[in-house]
Amino acid sequence: VQLQASGGGSVQPGGSLRLSCAASEFTLDYYTIGWFRQAPGKAREWVSCISTSDGSAYVADSVKGRFTISRDTAKNTVHLRMNSLKSEDTAVYYCALDWGVCRPGSMYRDPTDAYDYWGQGTLVTVSS
Repeated sequence: VQLQASGGGSVQPGGSLRLSCAASEFTLDYYTIGWFRQAPGKAREWVSCISTSDGSAYVADSVKGRFTISRDTAKNTVHLRMNSLKSEDTAVYYCALDWGVCRPGSMYRDPTDAYDYWGQGTLVTVSS
């Protein structure tokens, strides 16, 4: 399994970015892609996930109403649209793959344990 995250960059507060996660080198049709982020000196935080089987998705309360996750099953790609960005959204964003279904991060003691494969991360910087 290969996961390629892209779309990070620098943006001013209030701006928008769209992250993409392209998954490849596997044969199963249904899986979950999750997005996590890690700010300097902080633990990795679950942000959102989506199941490719039925599109069911969840987002963390900290980004609800601002971030939207979507899937393009034909391209094995998941997007994270981030609007109204704030300085506290600054972090390295990682996508990860779970062979199970998408569940809210709050259902896990450590949501990173649910994911089997990780991409390399893409940096998002929100600053004026």
